[in-house]
Amino acid sequence: MYLLEHDAKTLLDAVGIAVPQGCLVESAEAVDEAVLPPGPWVVKAQVPAGGRGKAGLVRASESRAELRALVAGMLGQVHRGHGVGACRIESRRDRADEAYLGFMLAPASGEVRVLVAASGGVDIETSGAVRSKLVAPQPQALAAAVGELAASAPQHIRQAITEAGTRLGEMFLRRDAVLLEVNPLFVGLDGGWLAGDAKMVLDDNALGRQPEVRALLAARSHAYVETWLKAQHEFDYVVVDPDGELGLLTTGAGLSMMLIDELRAGGIRPYNFLDVRTGGLRGDASRLVKVLNWIAEGRSVRCVLVNVFAGITHLGEFSRLLVQALEEAPVLKVPVVTRLVGNGLDEARAVLGEAGIAVEPDLEKALSLVRVALSKQGDAAQARKR
Repeated sequence: MYLLEHDAKTLLDAVGIAVPQGCLVESAEAVDEAVLPPGPWVVKAQVPAGGRGKAGLVRASESRAELRALVAGMLGQVHRGHGVGACRIESRRDRADEAYLGFMLAPASGEVRVLVAASGGVDIETSGAVRSKLVAPQPQALAAAVGELAASAPQHIRQAITEAGTRLGEMFLRRDAVLLEVNPLFVGLDGGWLAGDAKMVLDDNALGRQPEVRALLAARSHAYVETWLKAQHEFDYVVVDPDGELGLLTTGAGLSMMLIDELRAGGIRPYNFLDVRTGGLRGDASRLVKVLNWIAEGRSVRCVLVNVFAGITHLGEFSRLLVQALEEAPVLKVPVVTRLVGNGLDEARAVLGEAGIAVEPDLEKALSLVRVALSKQGDAAQARKR
């Protein structure tokens, strides 16, 4: 879960880590009603991606009228595949030194990579100024690493880096974070510091022991649709291409990712990623109905491919649930191609055959059927336009 900057700063502020005062607005009109922090201000588009500044999505402002215009211009823009749905307005910080702090989980070793630089900025990762060290995931080890890495920083900012790094390292562990990065860390003339920007990525699998994060997720579910869906329904569903033409009803995360790669390599645009977890259906078609209705929201979806490798799952039972789900999701009016392999295949052929749905165990042959369906649907759409 890649937190938007505003939400990351909200979590930091809640434990007393200093951040610039700020507020969140989701429309230009909301600027007029917002309780703004002291100006002048900086407006930041809220997207889970870096490079906003270079894209013109971080702008300074002197007046409320200018703020309103900037927010109106940013909302609705798309940056690195993410639409801008909100902007954070915060007090602008001038006349401060800037440093960089980062904590990143190293999955292979289970350690934490601590990163420190005595300067900040948009190009810090490629500047060669960042020093790093792998240490055990313990607060004392993280604090010691920050102190060691900051030892060569100028004297007047060294203490601030060390203090901030100790607090941020504690936060990294406390929140089960995968990544916590502050760039820049503002350091004032008095030695005080605050997190000028914050990037925080949390482990979705740890949400069960993070009640504050779950509360934030519930309050702002519209900003974290996919994480919210997984928290509510306990399986993964991600829209990978809003203009994708092929909806996917698949199981197995690795298998589904490989399928997406195969489709793209073959010139077919998949709409979504899905690991529906057939083992959890337990004779109930409701999960499949939900998924089919979500896929139906794809404005360009013209076909659905069902791709299931069955081990424990019995394909005969799955096929009956699929037919039931298709009947209960009438909004989905596109051809369905099934590629099924494994336990109960013969029974699945009989069930789906009776419903007029072809079964093809071979992937290439299944994709040929998909291409034919996409072509026919495309021709039909063109004919309707004429």
